[in-house]
Amino acid sequence: MGREPKQRQDSEYLSTLERGLSVLRAFNQSRPEMQLSEVAAATGLNPAVARRCLNTLVQLGYVAQHGRRFLLRPEVLVFGSAFLASMNIEEVAGPHLQAVRDETGDSSSMAVLSGHDILYIAHVSTNRRIRLGAGVGTRFPAYATSLGKVLLAFQDDTDLAAYLDAAELPRLTENTITSAKVLRNRLREIRADGFASAQDELDYGIVSVAVPVFDKDRRVAAAINCSTSTTRISREDLVATRVPLLQRAAREIEDALRRWPFLSHSLRP
Repeated sequence: MGREPKQRQDSEYLSTLERGLSVLRAFNQSRPEMQLSEVAAATGLNPAVARRCLNTLVQLGYVAQHGRRFLLRPEVLVFGSAFLASMNIEEVAGPHLQAVRDETGDSSSMAVLSGHDILYIAHVSTNRRIRLGAGVGTRFPAYATSLGKVLLAFQDDTDLAAYLDAAELPRLTENTITSAKVLRNRLREIRADGFASAQDELDYGIVSVAVPVFDKDRRVAAAINCSTSTTRISREDLVATRVPLLQRAAREIEDALRRWPFLSHSLRP
């Protein structure tokens, strides 16, 4: 299910490449610039190894150095844009998310599981201001979001058990589920209902609802949602009015996935 780092025994596995990628992934909104020691701490790499990785990435144009600090360069966008272009994400999901946004005024997104997080791969924003902004490439902890909970609910038992055994569930608000037992029971309900909702779990003032998107083998490939402010609509009304729209959009995306099977293969771990 996840993409957490693993110890590899495969003779074809390049640990050097893994280290370089871990350096790129260490930069984020809270760490836009780092010194060598900070990169080493964030990645768990030996400082000498982190220095060689950084120097290589600087020479390749993916990282810039400003004094003693390192930061990403725009060239790293090539990786994300190549995925979006080659997998036809905009053609497969964009029009259907846009239709949901236009009919509801809510933001609408498509996400997949990435380790213990959800990763946004398509997003149509609302014109209204909300507390937490999102976009393609945004990550949030799966357990605290409607997208994440519906994706977890439709995992097979082995993958779900592995997640619940390993995932940390810190409290983000007073409504965040922090018990693996409670989360497991909630996921069972979501699987039976066919949708997940969340209110004030990731942050206060946000309410959302999500449904699964299945591939041709009826395995969950992604999820789509509506998200808006709690000042606009109650959780109950959001579920009642948005779930049918999302389920229709999910069926249309599933039809598109059958025309683009390589995207289904890409979305599955």
